[in-house]
Amino acid sequence: MDRRQRKTREAIFSAFIDLISKKDVSQITVGEIITAADVGRATFYAHFETKDFLIKELCEELFCHVFDVSKGHCEHKHIFECEAPDGVFLHLFMHLKKNDNNILRLLSAPNNDLFFTYFKEGLSKLVEREIDSLSIEKEKNLPRDFLINHISSTFVETVRWWVSGGLKESPEEICKYFLTAIGTL
Repeated sequence: MDRRQRKTREAIFSAFIDLISKKDVSQITVGEIITAADVGRATFYAHFETKDFLIKELCEELFCHVFDVSKGHCEHKHIFECEAPDGVFLHLFMHLKKNDNNILRLLSAPNNDLFFTYFKEGLSKLVEREIDSLSIEKEKNLPRDFLINHISSTFVETVRWWVSGGLKESPEEICKYFLTAIGTL
């Protein structure tokens, strides 16, 4: 993707995030997005098939570097910049607390279930890669796919609870809650 295309995508993402802070996702139209981003309709559709695809791509862009982290190796080649901690879950909680790219607007927006669905899909892939390093005793008695779903769902609900409570806990503290809930601490 060339620089012009990246700038256009960033403008569309930024406009969409701004609109989410003002109204329900389901009420936002493509027309409003292109007006706010100052791009043409054909340009929007050249980048995104639908508004749902925009949400999916935004989620992938926001979290791909976290979900792409492999144990002991982290390349930040996307839109986030940070000093990655040792744990991938703490890493993600730190970005959420920092409110990178106004991610909290998406997390706290009404009817944000589609966002959380895409978020959970990426998270499930991360959990699948990291599950062996989690040292979960229950793992021996449960189907692997059940355990991956359980851990991913618990993380999503932990984030919902944390955001709805105003992010009062530190990333380290909420990560400890999460790891305790899934049985690793």
